[in-house]
Amino acid sequence: MFTANCRPILIGSLPLMDHAEAMRLILAHTPEIPLWPQLPKRPKEGMVRQFLTGFPGLVDEGNRSWVDTESPEFAGEMAAFYEEYLAAAAEPAMPATSRFALGTDTAAGFFTLLDALAGGKLTPLTVKGQVTGPVTAGIGVQDGLGNSIFYNDNLRDMLVKLLSGKAAWQVAELKRFTAGMPPLVFIDEPGLVSFGSSGFAGVSREMVAEAVAEVIEAIHAAGGLAGVHICANGDWGPALDSAADIISFDAYFYFNNFILFKEPLVRFLARGGILAWGIVPTGDPLVVAEESATSLFGKWQDQLAVLASFGFSEKQLMAQTFIAPSCGTGSLTPELAEKVLAMTGELSRMARGRLSHP
Repeated sequence: MFTANCRPILIGSLPLMDHAEAMRLILAHTPEIPLWPQLPKRPKEGMVRQFLTGFPGLVDEGNRSWVDTESPEFAGEMAAFYEEYLAAAAEPAMPATSRFALGTDTAAGFFTLLDALAGGKLTPLTVKGQVTGPVTAGIGVQDGLGNSIFYNDNLRDMLVKLLSGKAAWQVAELKRFTAGMPPLVFIDEPGLVSFGSSGFAGVSREMVAEAVAEVIEAIHAAGGLAGVHICANGDWGPALDSAADIISFDAYFYFNNFILFKEPLVRFLARGGILAWGIVPTGDPLVVAEESATSLFGKWQDQLAVLASFGFSEKQLMAQTFIAPSCGTGSLTPELAEKVLAMTGELSRMARGRLSHP
């Protein structure tokens, strides 16, 4: 049984260019559950592009990526995709050359983490990977006519299967270093709460839930725990009612909105679901600059008391809590990003002190 016990955990992005430097920073503040760094200042490490390699018809033009469905080769590429998908489903140990494997050109941070783990000096409880969610990726990528690929049933199906494969591949690779503990893979999916907004016109609750459910299922089938990370605000019902093991949310700005979904939240916690409590702010540099671990600890304790009033002991809630930033730090300065990581680690120590001495 995996118990979070207020350990610190991070969201992947950092405002750096060097993966080794990013890895040192991660290990300094979250050695128990390190993750691989995403560096969006590098063009191919943007949130969406990073996981698109292997998609049929993918075209890279400068900093823009799109899908050419009119190419004479597209039908053949689709057939090859499904052939490889079926082979991968039958044999989960996918080779490094698989389209479902991460590549050093788009996810060098993953291999930096593997190198650190292979060195034998780290003794993490487990490790964390991440993949962009199918809704966010599907709305963000367009075909040659400017239509988001999420609206096309065939393209959406391939995207969901590509992301599922990349999530499962991470689990298989990371399991080698977790001594039987399941690796964590978070689905970064702000789109999960955004359906119904103008940017998601025509996207139904069912389309969203089914797409994310398939990625969660792939993570579970590979032997991992699935997290859903959402730094946006909206309808939390689908996330809480999903099969996700962990829900990562922006507790700093949106806690009062989050708890409006009391019934699904209570169900999620009652089945042992874990909250990655995004109490450390990342979105506003001025807020990051003025906050401290001490001020955030007080805010978190107040929120903990509110959730306890839903029928849970604070001890149980703390056992089902990760202390986390509200989102990645890729948009901050390096100095503020390091402060976020430091506050996350310090706040976790304070919370665990309370857990040990209630």
